[in-house]
Amino acid sequence: MRHGADHRITPDLLLRAYASGLFPMADSADDPDLFWVEPELRGVLPLDAFHIPKRLARTVRQAPFEIRFNTAFDEVVSACAESVENRPSTWINSTITELYGALHRLGHAHSVEAWSDGKLVGGLYGVSLRRAFFGESMFSRATDASKVCLVHLVNRLRERGFVLLDTQFTTEHLKRFGAIDVPRDDYSEMLAEALEGPDLAFSDKV
Repeated sequence: MRHGADHRITPDLLLRAYASGLFPMADSADDPDLFWVEPELRGVLPLDAFHIPKRLARTVRQAPFEIRFNTAFDEVVSACAESVENRPSTWINSTITELYGALHRLGHAHSVEAWSDGKLVGGLYGVSLRRAFFGESMFSRATDASKVCLVHLVNRLRERGFVLLDTQFTTEHLKRFGAIDVPRDDYSEMLAEALEGPDLAFSDKV
């Protein structure tokens, strides 16, 4: 389901939207307007049923990347917005970039980053609210970089006591990790449970 929005969206309104089961998107990177999305089927990656494929598990053990949290948030968002061969267009526009940058400065938007030889080679970002984390986008410039970041994200969420990892939609890629489609009413119950708990700290750094 799609709902209209306008340019007057504030970080506070954005957090209230997430708490209501909505998230923003744009039709394209060149379109400054946003609209609210409330899917009939919501993508969720159950933290207690997260599956790591064997080959990826070996890669994680080999630790080919330095993993950092929240050291290059703006760069991660910019990289997620880039047009690449397998993703020629993106929904991340300037309005979204500014809003999530503001959320990051407020301590509610976070990045997980893969670094190699001092270069950012993969990452993901999302929003934390109480015991819920809402994944937004990811990118990779090196083999398995974004997947390794996802593994570290799940580990961090488990360690800190989060109970909901929202992926918005499911893809074949995410289904390999255990992502499932959840009907809207069921998702609303999961979200309510996650929002009842304390406002957990995702990272020791903003």
